[in-house]
Amino acid sequence: MPPHGDAVYTPTPGQAGKDVMWLGTPDTMVAAMLRAAKTGPDDFVADLGAGDGRIAIAAARDFGARAMGVEYDAKMAALAARNAERAGVADRVTIIEGDIFKEDFSRASVLTLYLLPELNLQLRPQILAMTPGTRVVSYTFTMADWEPDETIRGTAFDAYLWIVPAPVAGRWTIADEQGRAFATIDLDQRFQKVGGTMTLGGRSQPLLGPFVAGRELGFSYVDRDGGFRAARLTVDADRASGTSRLGEHAIKLTARRG
Repeated sequence: MPPHGDAVYTPTPGQAGKDVMWLGTPDTMVAAMLRAAKTGPDDFVADLGAGDGRIAIAAARDFGARAMGVEYDAKMAALAARNAERAGVADRVTIIEGDIFKEDFSRASVLTLYLLPELNLQLRPQILAMTPGTRVVSYTFTMADWEPDETIRGTAFDAYLWIVPAPVAGRWTIADEQGRAFATIDLDQRFQKVGGTMTLGGRSQPLLGPFVAGRELGFSYVDRDGGFRAARLTVDADRASGTSRLGEHAIKLTARRG
């Protein structure tokens, strides 16, 4: 009987691939990346450039997630599938022999990468179009001027975490609990960093400490009575809702863009 499976293919660290050489992510860093992304049973993890499948397998085996690995090399993809079977997670891990620039990974809630900086940059528009709140973790390489939300320190190389931000730029009209519009805010945005102004009672003021984290938009402002209020809104496309709080007193807010 001719040799098959691992008997005919065992990858060598540093071997050439389509766009990158293969180097496996250390197991300790795999675990740290998935923990930083708060991976859990409700998540679907997509690993781009799956190699031997170790990240997708760890996501399923150790964190209870469902996972998909995309690997261009047919022999490596077959090895990853065998590894998933050996780990007992083949029912929750799918290995796709495919091109990371052609496969659809948009439904992932956690995305993992170990690619070159230029590949990260090519993928960045697709990543930013994913559902706000999607967690993205890259080993070793960053996303150029999209700064990470967290750095995960490693013994050899670091990893980086981003939370896909909701797009919030533009003018929003803010209404109170009775639906009465009482203010507008104008927001500028660069990835997860935002700034802007509020027009309230005919006066304009800068928003204080504005931020966007996934679908959450937050800022503080000075109310008409001089009180310092903190607003937290959940963004859903061109609408948002949440509260404005002054100490223990909170009022409900809604907002509409456009």
